[in-house]
Amino acid sequence: MESQNSSNCNDGSALIFLGTGCSSAIPNLRCLLEPSDPPCSVCSQALSVPPIQNPNYRCNTSLVIDHYSKSDNTHSYILIDVGKTFREQVLRWFTFHNIPRLDSIILTHEHADAVLGLDDIRSVQPYSPINEIDPTPIYLSHHAMDSIVEKFPYLVQKQLKPGQEIRRVAQLDWRIIEEDHQRPFVASGIQFVPLPVMHGEDYISLGFLFGEKCRVAYISDVSRIPSSTEHVISKASAKQLDILILDTLYKNGSHNTHFCLPQTLETVKRLCPKRALLIGMTHEFDHYKDNDFLTEWSQRYKFCFT
Repeated sequence: MESQNSSNCNDGSALIFLGTGCSSAIPNLRCLLEPSDPPCSVCSQALSVPPIQNPNYRCNTSLVIDHYSKSDNTHSYILIDVGKTFREQVLRWFTFHNIPRLDSIILTHEHADAVLGLDDIRSVQPYSPINEIDPTPIYLSHHAMDSIVEKFPYLVQKQLKPGQEIRRVAQLDWRIIEEDHQRPFVASGIQFVPLPVMHGEDYISLGFLFGEKCRVAYISDVSRIPSSTEHVISKASAKQLDILILDTLYKNGSHNTHFCLPQTLETVKRLCPKRALLIGMTHEFDHYKDNDFLTEWSQRYKFCFT
């Protein structure tokens, strides 16, 4: 589900889900352009019900951490991933939750559903026709940085070339992080522990562990969790996770680059979080029907699913 049911840890902070869908988002365009007989019920509903009232309407997976500081009564807003649907997410959820800005951005990896909204970051930054604003810190791996340089050279360029005109673009302060859980970093006052996971056996994506009072693990793109990473978020390593947010592409079987529901449920049983939230879902998942199944499953195994 998206931000209709954002999560909080009772300290004034909140997790706001801008998107919980797969790369193609929901509704699936093919279901609308070439409808099946009978039509796909999830995509039909996603098209017919206003998105803000419809948890089956899912943008690219993305999360805003609204971090509240009691000491000075201020909020910081940290965005994880800026996918293809970012502009729509701003229209839907920044306005709904009164999110005024972004203080930091974190990228899990550089695939299209995680970075192709970067150009629209300028729309949530202060206006300056000559780019005289403080750049937003953005944290990413070396590998992701190499890809971003090719995709968005104008967002990385530090100085104009001779004769080049000034154009208003997003102002970003690129900060390299390590794919190593022993090399945490701090973004807008929160410490994040990188959680390297396999997103296909030829590719490393990053999840993140964060939170002190409320311990949260966010893993959006994963086909296998290495034992060293799993240990970091297990009860054996530290206290029990309060929230585990985990990739779940399809309801059945397996996939070469993503968890599907069988792998997700096995991982939840091993890690034993207090609460688990599913993201990255295709149109195979109907929010209402599958939440009923997960409620029954969680009661059987004593977990809380949403």
